[in-house]
Amino acid sequence: MDKYANFLELKSTEQEGRDFFVVIREKPGSTTVVIAPHGGGIEPGTSEIAERIASEDLSLALFKGIKSKHNSDLHITSTNFDEPRCLALVQSAKNVVAIHGEERNRSVVYIGGADDGLGAFIRTSLETHGFQVDKHDNPGLQGTLISNICNRGIKGRGVQLELARSLRETFFYSLKAEGRQKPTEKLYEFINAVREGLHNAGAL
Repeated sequence: MDKYANFLELKSTEQEGRDFFVVIREKPGSTTVVIAPHGGGIEPGTSEIAERIASEDLSLALFKGIKSKHNSDLHITSTNFDEPRCLALVQSAKNVVAIHGEERNRSVVYIGGADDGLGAFIRTSLETHGFQVDKHDNPGLQGTLISNICNRGIKGRGVQLELARSLRETFFYSLKAEGRQKPTEKLYEFINAVREGLHNAGAL
């Protein structure tokens, strides 16, 4: 159960710059935005992963928890996530890829969202590069609802990647703040696979 139902509730208590940070990077000419709505210490590793997928050519939206503890208080579920700057960037994009963290001890990518076409390209590329990809058994983590932030772009459908904790742990020295500054080769393999899928779909 989230502490806050939406961003308006959250910002009535939490302070930007002290408790959370928002990153908006709009790339002219890009039809794709990569978003991590639970970045920083909320779902550790997701904002770092999203930033690398976006690289220098895709638009990027991050909502990052930067509290010393209790960053989970800043979690707003994807169907309610409405931080205005992030939402505006998503709504201006044709393709949306949302990066999330899932807590299972499995090295797996759970792929969801309503954009089956783009999702299929990303899934094929990930599997080709040796990553295990599955559909989450929890309907609430499948990202198919129209209100989900990944489905609020121009097409009304996007892709959601839920990365299990065990997988994210292979991407960094650790999932603590300092450990996330030290990426591993496995992270770059994942980034390259996702970007290859986007390229093959014409979303780069």
